[in-house]
Amino acid sequence: MRKTITIETGNPISIYGAGNRILEEFCSYYPALKVVARGNDVILEGGEDDIEGFERHFAVLVELSRRKEGLTAYDVENIFDGESSRDSFRIDGEAVIVHSTDGKAIRARNKTQQEMVKAYFENDLIFATGPAGTGKTYIAIALAVRALKNREIKRIILTRPAVEAGERLGFLPGDLKDKLDPYLQPLYDALGDMIPVRRLQEFMADGTIQIAPLAYMRGRTLDHACVILDEAQNTNAGQLKMFLTRMGCNAKFIVTGDTSQIDLPCKSDSGLLKGMELLSGIKGIHCIHFTSKDIVRHPLVTRIVKAFDGA
Repeated sequence: MRKTITIETGNPISIYGAGNRILEEFCSYYPALKVVARGNDVILEGGEDDIEGFERHFAVLVELSRRKEGLTAYDVENIFDGESSRDSFRIDGEAVIVHSTDGKAIRARNKTQQEMVKAYFENDLIFATGPAGTGKTYIAIALAVRALKNREIKRIILTRPAVEAGERLGFLPGDLKDKLDPYLQPLYDALGDMIPVRRLQEFMADGTIQIAPLAYMRGRTLDHACVILDEAQNTNAGQLKMFLTRMGCNAKFIVTGDTSQIDLPCKSDSGLLKGMELLSGIKGIHCIHFTSKDIVRHPLVTRIVKAFDGA
């Protein structure tokens, strides 16, 4: 399908931005569309749904350019995520947390994910445990991205413990962070689903988004941030305490893990269950437990998890 949108009034440069920067940011939410700007005409080629969505959001961008001098990347983000502001957010399973880079709404997909979203707004520290595929890390990152876009925090910090899961890190080149980067890839993937590539690169370059091994957290005070510790089952009690005591002012901490996949030499050394046991019941802390019924990946994943649990 092909369609041409004509900008009736105003200077198209005020909409496209210098070097078409704003238009490129906008188009990053519709990667399947071919978009060509020629003067006042924006020519679209692609699927009907994408074209309709582009046209609807583009009309908002045009109207915003008439009321505001100098559009920014944040204005583009707000067009796609504005309806999920904190004041209007409804914990009913229908509320949009954020939109993905292809314009799709990211929502809580089951009651446990819904509980996690609700707990985020009511507590400063959340523990979320459960098997692979339940979306606990993905929802955590979606909440962090939403908070960043809504200016509720200044930065996102994602971390994992440096534990070998049957593979060997020692032979890999570089420092600890370089060695651990392959293990951090799921975090990069989730961020890439929610933030356009160029914007994500800018955030990572200026430190707005940081991804680092857990060892790099020692000695820091993490304030005005949403901080996510993933794979927390592979921390010991001392590491978990070190991480949790990094919490600064206006910070949200989310700890996720799967106690059935502990990669420590001695599984009883895992600090996740001990930490939850010690801290449950404290005001401002909430523990959420996902089960195999909450798995949102391929249906076979549920059967695989049940088979291994029953072995």
